[in-house]
Amino acid sequence: MLTVLGEAVVDLAPSGGDLFAAHPGGSPLNVAVGLARLGRPTALLARFSRTAFGQRLRAHAAANRVDLTHAVADDRPASLAVVSLGTTGAASYDFYLDGTADWHWTPPELAELPPGTQVLHTGSLATLLPPGADLVTALLARVHAAGRVLVSLDPNVRPAVLADPAAARARLLALARYAHLVKASDEDLAWLFPGIGVEEAAERLRDLGVRLVVVTRGAAGAYGRTAGGVELSQPARAVAVVDTVGAGDAFTAGLLDALVEAGAATPTAIGTLDAGRLGAVLDHATQVAALTCQRPGADPPHRTDLTPLPPACPARLTKEFASEATGSPTQTP
Repeated sequence: MLTVLGEAVVDLAPSGGDLFAAHPGGSPLNVAVGLARLGRPTALLARFSRTAFGQRLRAHAAANRVDLTHAVADDRPASLAVVSLGTTGAASYDFYLDGTADWHWTPPELAELPPGTQVLHTGSLATLLPPGADLVTALLARVHAAGRVLVSLDPNVRPAVLADPAAARARLLALARYAHLVKASDEDLAWLFPGIGVEEAAERLRDLGVRLVVVTRGAAGAYGRTAGGVELSQPARAVAVVDTVGAGDAFTAGLLDALVEAGAATPTAIGTLDAGRLGAVLDHATQVAALTCQRPGADPPHRTDLTPLPPACPARLTKEFASEATGSPTQTP
């Protein structure tokens, strides 16, 4: 069982002219649906509004066979995100979050994980917004201390909704100490570690105890660094982009799926991936994200959709870690 913790949000996306269409979204919901579509048993710890929007979000998760046994119903309204698309299909968001259902966790609701949980993934707004963020942090601390479940964190920073950016930055870095895996975008890392590059930011996360850092870099592909010293870059897939809504979440689902498949989804094994296995993991995640970019909205692929894309260029080891991992100098494709 993979368990995802966090918000379910209604995305109001452009639908021609001045019209908007309501689509299920929110990073944690997207990741849970992506994992379920890849055939992984997935539970979602979310707080669904009882309103019409909330019922639509719950129905979307249930239709994709996400386990909602431990999800919570709440009378507060659903969270909303208004989507704007740039000329390249890149998405930006305006959020409406005050007084919504997603953040009002109670201690009994986060007392324990669903039975059989092997991976706990969380991130985005649920890790930062009060009053529930402290309970999310406490759960991650307990799970990490027990040492049996892989903890995965995606900061997915939304600076526009943060009243105190310095406090939010400190909270996310504290959360990273409880994570074995951090998947972040290059924009996330630039916000978390102003003025330094991706490689140095990944090293700082490793110094906090993170066993695997994976960074998405848009058209530049993905980057991974293990606690064991393997550092690798994976090119992006060349596809026609409709929009990027949900692409990062699809990447996360593909990443977790591939780590389970590789037998690396444990607190110990995840830091010991060699270059070949790490490259395969990143390539799989990249393919899942690329397929999502070819579709409007957060619409991650099913496993049967994964074969049509041509393979990406070979991954390349970077800097001195190439010789450490392979015994030979770095080679570019």
